[in-house]
Amino acid sequence: MPADLPLEHVSIEPDVATDGPAPAVFVLHGRGADEEDLLPVAQRLPDELHVISLRAPEPLMGGYTWYELDVPDGDLHESQPVMEEFRRSLDLVSETIDATTRAYDLDPDRIGLLGFSQGAISSLSLLIEAPDRFAWVVALHGYLAESHADAEPDGIEDTPVFVGSGTADQIIPSSRAQTAADRLRELGCAVEAHEYGSAHGIAPDELADVVEWVDARLA
Repeated sequence: MPADLPLEHVSIEPDVATDGPAPAVFVLHGRGADEEDLLPVAQRLPDELHVISLRAPEPLMGGYTWYELDVPDGDLHESQPVMEEFRRSLDLVSETIDATTRAYDLDPDRIGLLGFSQGAISSLSLLIEAPDRFAWVVALHGYLAESHADAEPDGIEDTPVFVGSGTADQIIPSSRAQTAADRLRELGCAVEAHEYGSAHGIAPDELADVVEWVDARLA
């Protein structure tokens, strides 16, 4: 592992050799999980991808979190990131992407993001802040943070985004993910959004759709 990277991570090299720098996906887990949590998902993705799964910076419940929640009137369905911590994590992820792209000789023009829950919220915000950095984004069971919802970023048009949500999700209702998908369409992203009958987790049919979608992005 390269020294002095901002965030701890797991690196899984491609199973298929590429001609030149490899395409990569940066994986961002959900609240209370860690960098190992989404590896079963990431390892289903196309073999030519270099997988970099990041660990959030703050310990929580035996795992880690990207930020604490602002929960107005105790309503979890209206939660938003605590901005100071959110800002810190977004900066750490961005710095880690830069550092690992150099350290592992990744293709900077073929960098994708895959996030679940807090990781999805963070991924969509990173896309809003620097759309030219990302070739595609998968956001599962998340939403677009208020801090970024009204932004009008240049260069985001036609960026492929997959949005997945669960109709039985009691943590982040599907409606919040659909609102994010609608806003990304307004900005010109090429959005594919699906609802599944799942709770707050990635169902088998959802994973199958993600794998197929990412495979098409690399074709």
